[in-house]
Amino acid sequence: MRRLPCAKMYGFWIVVNYREAYGMFACNGILFNHESPRRGENFVTRKITRSVAKISLGQMENFELGNLDSRRDWGHAKDYVEAMWLMLQRETPQDYVIATGQSRSVREFVEASFAYIGREIEWRGSGLEEVGVEKGSEIVRVKVHPKYFRPTEVDILLGDASKARAELGWSPKVTFHELVKDMMDSDIELMRKNPIA
Repeated sequence: MRRLPCAKMYGFWIVVNYREAYGMFACNGILFNHESPRRGENFVTRKITRSVAKISLGQMENFELGNLDSRRDWGHAKDYVEAMWLMLQRETPQDYVIATGQSRSVREFVEASFAYIGREIEWRGSGLEEVGVEKGSEIVRVKVHPKYFRPTEVDILLGDASKARAELGWSPKVTFHELVKDMMDSDIELMRKNPIA
């Protein structure tokens, strides 16, 4: 089982405590990675889409990432907001895991982002020497750098939202590729208007 950071564990248990001690209507939503064009640029998904957008517009040649094989359960934030709303419509408060139930690697997110702009990435080398090369042009587009590896890396995050499906009737509507498209469309438009954003 994944170890949650201390602040998240505190947040979870304080909600349970107030619900049980004071009868408050309070729910925990354990939301797996929820992404959108509003995601902060320090998150890997947004770093990828911003960088690929810049590459598509000729504003950047390459970018650096950490663990390409790290896997995450990525869903669209608007689906997760719907789940939060549904939780609050219940007669009694409950805690729910919200996730897509699908795990994709950072490598797959990179490939999907480049595919969206009509380019294919081929991976060469291994470990810190691995690079993503644009097929046809032979330009190195992605490099691995140790500064982007997390000291407490979790290799795979995969959520089970079966309780939310059963009790809330919730399921994600936005596919992985639709999520990438939404983020790419937004970042291409952003970089077109403001290349130094």
